[in-house]
This record gives sequence, structure tokens and C-alpha cells, in this order.
Amino acid sequence: MQTPKRDDSPQKPSHLDGIVPYLLALGCARAWMTLAFAAPAHAPAAPFDPHTVFDYAYCLLALAVALASRRIVPFCGQVWTKPVALSGMLVASILLVAAKGAPESATGLLAAGGVLGGIGFSAFLLLWAETIGALSLVRIVLYTSASTFSAVAIVFFCEGLDEMRGAIALVALPVAAVAAVAHANRLLPASERQKPSYPRFSYPWKLFALFAVYSFAYGLRQQQLAAGAGMHSSLSTALTMAALFAFVLLLSQRVGIGALYRSPLLLMVCGFLLVPAESLIGANVSSYLISASYSLMTVLVSLLLYDISKRLGIAVVALASVKSVEQAFIVWGGDVAHALAAALPGEAHGTAVTGLVAVLVLAATLILYSERELAAKWGVSLLDSGGLVERSVEEERLEARCDEITRRYRLSPREDEVLRLIARGKTARAIERELVIAEGTFKAHTRHIYEKMGINSRKQLREIVGANDEE
Repeated sequence: MQTPKRDDSPQKPSHLDGIVPYLLALGCARAWMTLAFAAPAHAPAAPFDPHTVFDYAYCLLALAVALASRRIVPFCGQVWTKPVALSGMLVASILLVAAKGAPESATGLLAAGGVLGGIGFSAFLLLWAETIGALSLVRIVLYTSASTFSAVAIVFFCEGLDEMRGAIALVALPVAAVAAVAHANRLLPASERQKPSYPRFSYPWKLFALFAVYSFAYGLRQQQLAAGAGMHSSLSTALTMAALFAFVLLLSQRVGIGALYRSPLLLMVCGFLLVPAESLIGANVSSYLISASYSLMTVLVSLLLYDISKRLGIAVVALASVKSVEQAFIVWGGDVAHALAAALPGEAHGTAVTGLVAVLVLAATLILYSERELAAKWGVSLLDSGGLVERSVEEERLEARCDEITRRYRLSPREDEVLRLIARGKTARAIERELVIAEGTFKAHTRHIYEKMGINSRKQLREIVGANDEE
């Protein structure tokens, strides 16, 4: 009887390996923000909206990080970042609970809670961005969409709790979120964590402008959205994230993700075109399309920033913090909508908002379709039929092959880093700059790698790894 041949080839990594801490981290944090500020169940009366205070504090912390990012990279490695995230959200929860029991002091408690909550949540999202940014692009979109969906489930469960249990949930969710993101960061291989290097770069302002236009357009319409629609942990968000997760997990090999980059614009246009017909079809269709477009655009712009960070070695916190600042455009869009509502009668107000959004959608279209600078300078092509998922699947294959080589030839941690960067096609100078090492040190590492592998050239190494050298 023949003995079955043993297959020693490396197992293909699953895209969902290690998803649990990420699922808990972003899921708990987004659920906390929804329950505390976006849609609180029993909010005490106040002369202002605590959510607005929260948004401005959130943007100010992100702006401070953007300006100081050169000195605080890696963000997860700073001793103060996790305590700021945890204490900000935790103390905000305590203040919000206290405000319900002390109506006479509610104004001050809500204001302080909004400031601390915005700072804590902003710090958390930057910790999340740096941690998840170490993963492949496929995993980033899968983990983000699944985590955002899980936040909706957590909110649905917590909204059914009585006031006492709801207060306990408000305190427990930030603890779980920060603990989970810290655990996820510890699980990352040393070679994949954010390096302290900070190369010179200029920001992709065109991409940020596109997101700012979408944010302002969404803000104009946010207060008029139907129940169940919205950018936070709502039914429309759950449906959008479920569809995105299923698309990437099941169809990314057959349908290019580049098609998704046109979909937010299409959904936004359809949503606002249906506004005049709401009396016939109801507000739900328009509201859900608008909400889905913004949720999808948020994920896809983040994905492009992660892609830029990976390929050019830019600290992801420097990019993610600027994107976070653009939350202010939603607030300003809402302010303009309120001003128009106060200045114009009902029908005229709706016409003015629709006309203004039409102009913004046209501006977004011009930005989206005149992307020569994004493609030439950043390697970003929003309209490609292929796109990021195909490249990230290749990236996963290379990572698995590098893992095998490191184990087989017993490479040191620094040699492993050099191997992976060579496998990605980076030049010697780029590797020296990213690892902050001298030319002689880089040559010594490559010589040791060649000796251990029994080869004598970069070309042989890339052939063994299976890298594509067609370019």
C-alpha cells in the first residue's frame, strides 16, 4: 500500500486569522461613541449639543497629532497614548452618567465629558490606525468592515438595557476597546510595527479634498436623515459594511475593488436626486443611499491612505490624523443646513440644500476623475479595474513566503526586516532610510542573508521569494 505523500508546502494564511481583538477594539469603541454622544438613550437637557463639543475636541487632538507626528511616531510606542485614550473615554462616561443624576450640574458635566470623550476617542482611533495599518490591505478592509458591523450589534444589545446596566456598559466598553487594541498591537511581529523613521513627504491633499467635500455634503443632510440611517452605528451602516465584507471576502478575486471607488459618488448622487421625490417614495431610500455612500467613502479613503503609507513608508498616523480633522466638515455642513433652515421657508430650504449638494457632488466628480496627480505622485488610481485587493493578495503570498524563509534559514529579526523589504521591491537606499541604518550595515545584513540562503545576488533572493520582477 502506498504511503500518502505529505504536503510540506506552507499553508495559505486565512484573511480572518487574528480578527478577534480588532473586532472587539473598533466595535466596542464605535458602540461607546454612539451610546455616549451620537445617539444617547437618556440624554439630560443642555443648552448645547455635547456631540458638537465631542467633535471639536476630537478634531483638535487629531490636528495636534498631525502637527507633532514627526516627534511622536510610533504612536503606539508612546507611554501616554493608551492612558489618554482610556482615561478620556472612561472619565467621559462617568461624567455623562453623573449628569443624568445631577441635572443642576449637567451643563458643566456634559461639556467636560464632550471634551474628554473627543480627545480619548481621537487618540483611540489613531492607535487603531497604526495597529491595523501593519496588516495587508485585504485584512484592513475585512477587519474594519466586520468591526464596524459588530458595533451596530453591540449598540442594539446595549440599547435594550436598563439605566443601571447601560451605565455599566458605558464604562466597560472603553476598557474593552483600549485593552483589545493594545493586545492586537502586541501580537504584531516586530518587523511589521510602525518604525520610528519619518521620511520627508507632502500630504495627498487632493484625496483629503475629496473626502472633505463628501463630509460637508453629508453634514448638510445629516439632520434630515430617516430613522435607521446615519454614519454611526445604524442599520444603514450595518448593511453597507456587511456588503463590503462579503464583496472583498468572496468576490475580490473575480471583481476588482477599483469598481468600489466609483460607488460612493453614484450612491450620493442617487440619494440626493431622490430628495425631491421623497413625498412619493419616502425618505428612507434617499437617506440610506446617502448614509451608505458616506460610510463606504470613509472606509475606501482610509484604505487608500494605508496603501500610500505602506508603499512609501509614511507614518500612517500622519495621514490618519489629517483625515480625522475632516470630521469638522460634517459639523460645518450641519451648521450651514441650520442657517439655511432659519433663513428660508420649508420648500425653499430643501431646494437650497439640494442645489448646494449638487454643486458639491460636481466638485467631487471633478476631483475623482482628474486624478492625474494622485496616480503619478502617489501611485493611487481610483478608477483602475484591478486595484488594491489584487496587490494585497500578492502581498499576503510574499509575507507567507518570507515567514517560511525566516524560519528555515534562522534569520535574525533585523535580517527578516531586510528580507521583507527586498521582497517588496524596495531599493537599498529606501531600505536604509526606512530602517535608519548606514549603507555598510545594510550591506552586512544582505551578505549574511545571502550566506545563510546559499545565494549571491538580490535577483536570486527575489526569485526564491517569488517576487514579480516584470517591472
